[in-house]
Amino acid sequence: MHLEDLDDSYLTIKRPSEGLYKDRSSKFFYFAFPVRSEEEIKDHLAELRKTYYDARHHCYAYVLGKEATTFRAVDDGEPNHSAGDPILGQIRSNNLTNILIVVVRYFGGTKLGMSGLIQAYKTSAALAIEENEIIEEQVLSSVKIKFSYPAMNEVMKLVKTHELEIIHQELMLDCKMSLEYRKGIEEQLLESLEEIESLEIIS
Repeated sequence: MHLEDLDDSYLTIKRPSEGLYKDRSSKFFYFAFPVRSEEEIKDHLAELRKTYYDARHHCYAYVLGKEATTFRAVDDGEPNHSAGDPILGQIRSNNLTNILIVVVRYFGGTKLGMSGLIQAYKTSAALAIEENEIIEEQVLSSVKIKFSYPAMNEVMKLVKTHELEIIHQELMLDCKMSLEYRKGIEEQLLESLEEIESLEIIS
C-alpha cells in the first residue's frame, strides 16, 4: 500500500491569521486558528474576549476531527443564523477541519439588515481562510514498544520503511521506544512489529 493512497488525511489551516473587514462603519475583526480540541478553542475565545472586551459580538464557528463531526456555530447576540452559520459555511465550503474562525464586531451605528450581516460574516470568514494557507495533515497515532538490543536493526528498518517518527527512546540492554505513525498504516505496522522477535507492544 502506498502512503498517498491512504484515507487518513484532512485539510486544515497552517497558522493563525487575522484581519479587518469594514461594512458601512461596522468593523469586523476576523481571526482563524488551527485547533485540535475544545480546550484550545476555549482558550482562544477567552483571549479574544479579554483583548476585545468592549466589542458587542464575538461570533464564531469551529469544526473538529477528520470526519468533521464535531462542530458549532454561535451568533453571540446577532439575529439567529446571521453570523455563526455563514462562518461555518465558509469552513465547510473549503472542506476544512480542526479550525476555529472568530469574527469580532464593533457596531458602527448603521444597521446592516439580515442579508447585510450574513454577507459581512461570510466575507470576513472567507478572508480569514484566504489570507492563511490550506494544508493537508494526517491523522496520527502512537505506539510504545520494548525490545532487546539485538532487534534494533529490524526496528530501525521498520521506522524507515513506514516513515515513523521516534518521539522518545531509551537505548539500553532492554530498549524502549515511542513511535508516531499515520493511522492508515496501523494494521500493517502492528503486524510487522509482532514479527520481530523479543519485541513487545506495551501500549
